[in-house]
Amino acid sequence: MDAMNSVELIRTRKSVRTFDGRVISQEDREKLCSFIDTIRNPYDIPVTFVLLDAAENGLSSPVINGEHLYIAAKVPKVPHCEEAFGYSFEQMVLYAWSLGIGITWIGGTMKRDIFEKAACATDDEFMMIVSPLGYPAQERAEVDIKLRNSVHGDERIPYSEMFFENNFMSPLTEQIDALEAIRWYPSAANMQPCRVVKVGNVFHFYEKHTMGYKAKVAWNVQKIDLGIALCHFLCVARGEFTISDSGIPTEEDTEYIATVKM
Repeated sequence: MDAMNSVELIRTRKSVRTFDGRVISQEDREKLCSFIDTIRNPYDIPVTFVLLDAAENGLSSPVINGEHLYIAAKVPKVPHCEEAFGYSFEQMVLYAWSLGIGITWIGGTMKRDIFEKAACATDDEFMMIVSPLGYPAQERAEVDIKLRNSVHGDERIPYSEMFFENNFMSPLTEQIDALEAIRWYPSAANMQPCRVVKVGNVFHFYEKHTMGYKAKVAWNVQKIDLGIALCHFLCVARGEFTISDSGIPTEEDTEYIATVKM
């Protein structure tokens, strides 16, 4: 995906929970599988995708309607596995959207043990997220509408509250397409924990922990969100990825994640 195409995909993609009941065509399925084989992340941590037939494996979610197929992903239990997972899964999400395939991130509204068994997840792996795959219905189901409204899914934190220059005291005024792309990243419960400090041509990424928010899982859900944010940024602007804390003073609730040098 080139940068211009990525911007359009990022801005237009919506979480789809209501599908029209059609089975994904063989052509689209083959394209998606071929693309999945090319997915890499800057952490060089392998993320394995698995397509799962819903009926065959007894898979469902109370917030999903009309699906026939799910996609799960597994990642080794190693440092930075959350960020690597989020980065790789979002690449798949954007490509699926380019094919007209609807998708949404599901981490809680599923019977996790059934999905983990279907995906053959081992004790050394996390299966953090799954998603249905299908063609979007023309009208959304009521449960879909209520869920999106409950998390204010169309709302985003202002640019000036997410991006800063040199330190966290100075909001960034320069409009940068790659940063604007981050504003449209999906995040758990739409908490939007990503913060970025620009110092010259270097961009430092941070996770601002949401007070009182902690998912009942063994991994940091908001680090997955940071992986998604990094994916959006690097889809639009190429750069050198490193993990080297800038030393910029932060609040206790703000954690350094990674750096990209343009």
